[in-house]
Amino acid sequence: MATRQNKKPNKALAVSAPSTGRFAIITSRFNEDVTRLMHDAAKATLAQHKVESIGEFWVPGAWELPYAAQVIAEHEEYDGLIALGCIIRGETTHHEHLGRAATDGLMEVSLRFTIPIGFGLLTTDTLEQALARAGGAHGNKGVDAALSALEMARMERRDMSESLDDLRGMMDMLQSSR
Repeated sequence: MATRQNKKPNKALAVSAPSTGRFAIITSRFNEDVTRLMHDAAKATLAQHKVESIGEFWVPGAWELPYAAQVIAEHEEYDGLIALGCIIRGETTHHEHLGRAATDGLMEVSLRFTIPIGFGLLTTDTLEQALARAGGAHGNKGVDAALSALEMARMERRDMSESLDDLRGMMDMLQSSR
């Protein structure tokens, strides 16, 4: 069994100004006793970071997360999305196929629409493991997904002119050294 490593503090989030963006939380109703905990924690995290508005969308299950993300991303109303779901292993390999499809679909939407998607899809063997990751001994993956979406949206919004100025300065320095 793998041991949990202590995470280093995320300096980018610690020193960033409060967000003013708009975020949407997309949550699966399947295993709602778990996903509700993650949803509430993600929403509280976004509120703590003073986001401008929070959209809340509920879908039947993990399979529907990518479709909902795509529909929401197409409207270009949000700076970031948070996708939350819980797949618990059953007696067949269904959970593997469902988890992979939802994961790949969310990544495709993120890249296609250039929108950060905080990934909060639990894939566990038992309900106890899921609850441990939804506010129990292993933290709350809803918080983690919200923080990831916030950080990546800040990356998208930050003043890229500073980066371009730095690049131009380095190019000028290289050219002058020739």
